[in-house]
Amino acid sequence: MTDAASSDIAGAAAALAKGDLVAFPTETVYGLGADAENPAAVAKIYAAKGRPQDHPVIVHVAPGADIDYWTTEVPDAARALVRAFWPGPLTLILKRNAHIPDAVSGGQDTVGIRCPSHPVAMQLLQAFKDGKGGVAAPSANKFGNVSPTTSQHVHDEFGDDPRLAAILDGGSSQVGIESTILDMSRLATHGPVLLRPGHITAQQIADVIGTMPRQPDQAAPRASGTLESHYAPKAPVALLPTGDIEKTLAELKLRGRCAALIHYSPFVLSQPNVALPAEPKGYAYGVYAALRAMDQQQVELILVEAPPSDDAWLGVNDRLRRAAFGSTGIIERFLKS
Repeated sequence: MTDAASSDIAGAAAALAKGDLVAFPTETVYGLGADAENPAAVAKIYAAKGRPQDHPVIVHVAPGADIDYWTTEVPDAARALVRAFWPGPLTLILKRNAHIPDAVSGGQDTVGIRCPSHPVAMQLLQAFKDGKGGVAAPSANKFGNVSPTTSQHVHDEFGDDPRLAAILDGGSSQVGIESTILDMSRLATHGPVLLRPGHITAQQIADVIGTMPRQPDQAAPRASGTLESHYAPKAPVALLPTGDIEKTLAELKLRGRCAALIHYSPFVLSQPNVALPAEPKGYAYGVYAALRAMDQQQVELILVEAPPSDDAWLGVNDRLRRAAFGSTGIIERFLKS
């Protein structure tokens, strides 16, 4: 694990206090951060990313932070989840306190809050406003693109952007996909609602609060990273069953199409490919870097061996489904063209 130098942390905290942007590592992905209570600073995030104004961001707080400062109501079940999973990759959606700018919530009456477990993120949050502030931070990439899991990925996206005052290096993100998002703002009427699956599973949540989270409903709050098309590389992505991989690659090659493969089963391939672990945590750790690596190969199409569909793979499958959104029929079109 790489820790940022204390001088880098202090400089980044000072930059946040001035209203500048700072990229920093979390255990999930790297975030593009701004003072959550400074609407002008938060607006810089939206401008730098090209992010829609109604798409909320997540407020990151230091360990032991007073979450009542940010919300009007923290249910007992939410406090139990904080005790169980913070610091860690769980975001809670709660009712937003009136003094918190709606810039962080996309104009909604809710706010997403989490406490990351990465040591550099915790150092930064403890240094910023003496640990009493909040850093609004979506992933540090252009809106809709593949999330960054190394500082180099952030440099690739924003290295020349004058709005970015610092990029803190904390090595590779340990989890590799974004946090689980759980709506706890409507417990009385809807119960807990899983808005985005992640490293912390629905079953783990149910083991703490005694209730299995429901699937999102149409009235659920908008949440970060939940649009149908998201986490997408430049090349189109198509998911394929294991048994169709070799035949499809051979047909594409015969027609002169440059395709790559991300897989977990053993294949002997001449095409660009990345092999990932055949278990969900290891796969999640490497999937975004693999998508970025395939884009660097400048391939026309990225094939992904479809992972298993059981609950342990829910977060990975969610990200891959969004990465592949809009690519229905892409293989057939490549073979006909």
